[in-house]
Amino acid sequence: MIKQLINHYKRQRTEHFLAQTYQYSYAFVGMGQHSLTNLYPVLHYLGVPLKYVCVTSERKARLISQKYRVKATTSLDMILNDDEVKGIFVSASPSAHFSIASQILKSGKSLFIEKPPCQSLAELDALIDLQQLHGSPIAMVGLQKRYAPAVQILRKRLAKERLVYYDFHYLTGNYPEGDALLDLYIHPLDLATFLFGKPEIIACRQVAPVSYILMLRHPQIVGTLELSTAYSWTAADESLKVCTSSGIYRFSQMEELSYESIPATVFGLPSEKIRLWKKSIQHLYIRNNFTPILHNNQIHSQGYFNEIQAFVEAVEGYGNDIVSSIETTRNTYILIEAIEQH
Repeated sequence: MIKQLINHYKRQRTEHFLAQTYQYSYAFVGMGQHSLTNLYPVLHYLGVPLKYVCVTSERKARLISQKYRVKATTSLDMILNDDEVKGIFVSASPSAHFSIASQILKSGKSLFIEKPPCQSLAELDALIDLQQLHGSPIAMVGLQKRYAPAVQILRKRLAKERLVYYDFHYLTGNYPEGDALLDLYIHPLDLATFLFGKPEIIACRQVAPVSYILMLRHPQIVGTLELSTAYSWTAADESLKVCTSSGIYRFSQMEELSYESIPATVFGLPSEKIRLWKKSIQHLYIRNNFTPILHNNQIHSQGYFNEIQAFVEAVEGYGNDIVSSIETTRNTYILIEAIEQH
């Protein structure tokens, strides 16, 4: 009897997944290592009908057609003029994002664009205006950390807490191939803005060519950030500690989120000095490295799966889980420009 129930559950789960199909066609602009590693696998898993891949090289287009059996082209206009294509993913060179995004928004198609979507606040405002002017239904930025399960849990918890202080570290190795502030630090700066609201710089100190110590004030909390490329990529670290009136949240690498309650006070005296207090840690999220299923894959824990699924379902008209629409990134860009001016 139990075995029959298990088999029935497994069959229902598989059939439910197979029944989730998409009616529109999509295109992808760009095919770099990031796209191949983190984005294309999700499109394949979901069964997103990818009609075109657009790249700049004719030779690369031929290789893509041979390997993936998809129409590869060097012409963005071909995609923009195809009425079957409703949504376009863009993950190209950051310096090219603004131009590509502008053309897509003018066509009225939905846009998913990897971070950074543009190089300045002025360009971001121009994209927002284009979306409104040409009626593009969706313009979404690929800030995948907003979609990470641990971040979603933490954000819901923090909404019910009285916040005190946070401490955020984002530490990597050297980054000679691009703009660290815009390409790398956009992640922690955006995450702080997403979790705590509009930031104001209290203090900013550049401690190395592309390393910063920041103190920010948000509507209900202050915090410090260490952003640095002076460490190591092998042992890169992204960690956040949030102190609230009831306890401490600790968040690490998008893979673990814990909560530690703090002892109460009795007439202003710490109860732990009056009687024995046992420390208790609650694990709110932890990626299981043992079982290789979807939810234990880093593509899921880092937020890539949820962001792409949210975009496609919104284009299809039956989802409303987008939390990174292009206009919601203004505060992040305002903060980045303020750091550049310090």
